[in-house]
Amino acid sequence: MKDLIIGIDLGGTTTKSAIIKTNGELLHQWTIETNTEQNGKQIIPTIIASIKQTIVEQQIAMARILGIGMGSPGAVDRSNGTVSGAYNLHWHHTEPINEQFAQAFACPFFLENDANAAALGEKWKGSGEDQANVVFLTLGTGVGGGMIVNHELVVGRHGCAGEIGHLHVTDDEEFQCTCGNQGCLESIASATGLVHLMKKLAETFKEESSLKEKVRSHQQVSVKEIFDAAKEQDVFAVHVVTEFSYYIGLACAHITNTLDPDKIILGGGIAAAGQVLLDHVRLSCERFVFPKARNKERLTLANLGNTAGVLGAAYLVLSKQKG
Repeated sequence: MKDLIIGIDLGGTTTKSAIIKTNGELLHQWTIETNTEQNGKQIIPTIIASIKQTIVEQQIAMARILGIGMGSPGAVDRSNGTVSGAYNLHWHHTEPINEQFAQAFACPFFLENDANAAALGEKWKGSGEDQANVVFLTLGTGVGGGMIVNHELVVGRHGCAGEIGHLHVTDDEEFQCTCGNQGCLESIASATGLVHLMKKLAETFKEESSLKEKVRSHQQVSVKEIFDAAKEQDVFAVHVVTEFSYYIGLACAHITNTLDPDKIILGGGIAAAGQVLLDHVRLSCERFVFPKARNKERLTLANLGNTAGVLGAAYLVLSKQKG
């Protein structure tokens, strides 16, 4: 009976893996360092070796494995099972991942972008509550996400669907994006974007504030400090968070007006700010969304944490096998 799936969440520093039941129950999880030496040549062989060792240690028969799923950084070629442009893994070439897994295991292997895999995890076993139409927005060093319609990932003709971080949200030329465009959500709603926004707003903010004084005296201020100060009702911090959330809410309104999803889930490091972020984003979203589509329960916070990627990789196997 094939009742188990292996899910893999490949990251630049560590790789998380798990043995998961087909109902989503996590049986066993483990983490290894991602070996990026020798231009990342040992990354996949090391993962494969760790899976083989774990299967033996857990006394699991390969006949029970329905398949293996992996979320990876970079541009994923789903047809050929390759990844390119994953520079944080030192892969400066196209990496033939599917080929290596096919040689090592006699079960199906499926590959997806890591943000899309996390979206699938949150949709299946997280805040998405296994709804059919879910959008996952990750707020961190960059801004990414994944879109799921009728239980299926939307990937687009060129695999670029779900690039939520590159929705245009401002005409302010100060916010230049790493993609080469200006005014992308990522340029203002990422961690670096938030700090940039804070410094810009400090130049003209009139009221007294301890956070503003830190900025003006060129002290380093973290994202956490900004949100902590906002929770303590520092007037400048509240102003920064309100402005920051405005752009995320605007993007969520665009998404809602386009897809009308069941859930829009905010995840990533910045979403750890919790309710203070969610409340401000909701206000902005409700301001711009089509009136009939207004629904305060649509926007929510991710709740799976570090297990979203492995669960999403497992769901990928389930959905492909069903298809």
